[in-house]
Amino acid sequence: MLGGLLSVLSAATFAFNNACTRRGVLNASVSQAMTITVPIGVPIFFVVALLSGHLGLVLGFSWRSVLWLAGAGVLHFVWGRYCNYRANKALGSNLSGPVQQSDLVISLGLAILVLGESLTPLRILGIALVVLGPALTWRADAAAGDKLARVTDQAETAAEGSDAPARPRFEPNFAEGYTFALLSGTGYGVSPVFIRMGLEHAGPGASVAGGLISYGAATLAIALILAWPGQFRHALSVNRNSAKWFVFSGILVCLSQMFRYMALALAPVTVVAPILRTSLIFRLVFSWLINHEHEVFSASVIAGSLISLFGAVVLALSADTVQTVLPLPDEVIRVLRWQWP
Repeated sequence: MLGGLLSVLSAATFAFNNACTRRGVLNASVSQAMTITVPIGVPIFFVVALLSGHLGLVLGFSWRSVLWLAGAGVLHFVWGRYCNYRANKALGSNLSGPVQQSDLVISLGLAILVLGESLTPLRILGIALVVLGPALTWRADAAAGDKLARVTDQAETAAEGSDAPARPRFEPNFAEGYTFALLSGTGYGVSPVFIRMGLEHAGPGASVAGGLISYGAATLAIALILAWPGQFRHALSVNRNSAKWFVFSGILVCLSQMFRYMALALAPVTVVAPILRTSLIFRLVFSWLINHEHEVFSASVIAGSLISLFGAVVLALSADTVQTVLPLPDEVIRVLRWQWP
């Protein structure tokens, strides 16, 4: 159950991070967001590892574990995050979120094929509900995109005192947004398996040290990108208001990743990955509070999110837990304990 709770906390902070990023990219580029949100994770993870007494565990990982954790960092924090930010900038958080559920299929497939994890009837039902919820909102959300409130960047600038130049009103770019939402699923889908392989039997304490390795590898990748002519100068040109939101986003996503690494150290990918889908629900809350005029809100979005939440609850249950709560016949319990493969 602790792994499930940590997964929900990760989903909530990740959704808050998405809302902050969405606000920042209204007047800044995706590369500027990456330059701030990725490197900020290194000092945060370092301090947490130091204060918790787990910093020394960084040297205790085998070279294979280091490679898996470094690969997870580049896949998730560089490739996946870049594509996520591009989708967020093109569509907004609410519209891009349902499409990103493709990473769940990738994570679960690799967990079964590579890690030898299994599916149970409860997990199958939970996965179906988690995927069904966003799927129901896809078509309705695309139609609702045309009704998105058109608040100009000039009004945004005047309201928040930013010195960014006025730009045309925001309109969703569905082709770009859906493409990068699907591409982000590849990074977000593969990285949990890499993390699980790097942290296998290491315990939740080592997950902080593992996160430091992942963030270090991702920061090195960002440094190499900034070495490209003109990139560093462009990164420094970010306006102050967007930089503020990117700093908030960087801190929040660090907390999200700490919860995520700890959850993956305690629970199977087939449990953690689907529960992380509840970030869709938290996205609605934080998007309403922070980006109300730059997002799509509809009955289908809310209904789909509730279905996903119920699926996440089912995923966190075991046959023994169900038997304790409900006096089911032995035949039903035997069915619930079935595993595949």
